Amino acid sequence: MLRAGLTGGIGSGKSTVSARLAELGAVVLDADKAARAVVEPGTPGLAAITAAFGADVLAADGSLDRAKLAGIVFADEAALGRLNAITHPLIHEYIRAAEEAAIRAGGDDLVLVHDVALLAEWGRAKEFDLVIVVDVPTETQLERLTGQRGMAEEQARARIAAQATREQRLAVADIVIDNSGSRQDLDRRVDEVWGELQARARR
Repeated sequence: MLRAGLTGGIGSGKSTVSARLAELGAVVLDADKAARAVVEPGTPGLAAITAAFGADVLAADGSLDRAKLAGIVFADEAALGRLNAITHPLIHEYIRAAEEAAIRAGGDDLVLVHDVALLAEWGRAKEFDLVIVVDVPTETQLERLTGQRGMAEEQARARIAAQATREQRLAVADIVIDNSGSRQDLDRRVDEVWGELQARARR
C-alpha cells in the first residue's frame, strides 16, 4: 500500500489531476469533499460555524453560503483561524474513517491519494509516503481564476495569498506535476506518475 499526498495552489489543476488518478485506479480521499460534508445542514460543523459567524452565512435554504463565508475569512486572518479551528478536526476525522474503509476493501497494491489543497499550510507532508505537487506559475493561477472562474483580480490575488507560496509547496514535493502546458501534456505526465505510484505500492 502507498499513501500519497496531492496538493497544489488554487487554479493549478489539482482537481483535474485528482480525477485522472481516480480514473487510473487510485482511491482518492478529497479533503474539499470532506469539508463540504462536515458542514451539511444538520451537522455539528454547520451549527458551530453559525455560532461563530452568525446566521448571515446561511443561504435561504439553511445550507452554508460558502461564497459569503469565504468573503469574510479570506479578508481576515483571525476569522480564517476561527473557521479552521472548527472544520479541521471534523475533516480529519471524516478522512480517517474513509481511509480505514478503503484499506479494509483494498489489496496490498492499494494506492491511496489524499487530495489536500492546504497540505503545505497544515505541515502534513510527513504524514504521507510521498507528496505530489501540481505546479503552475502564479501568473497562470491568476489568468485561470479571472478567465475561467470569473473572479475579480483582487479576489483572485487574495485567494492565492491566503495559501502557501509556490516555493513552500515545492519544498515538500517528492513528485512535481507541471500543469503549465496542454491537457494532453498533463494527462501524459499523470500517467507517468501513476506508473511510479503503482511500482512504489508493490515495493
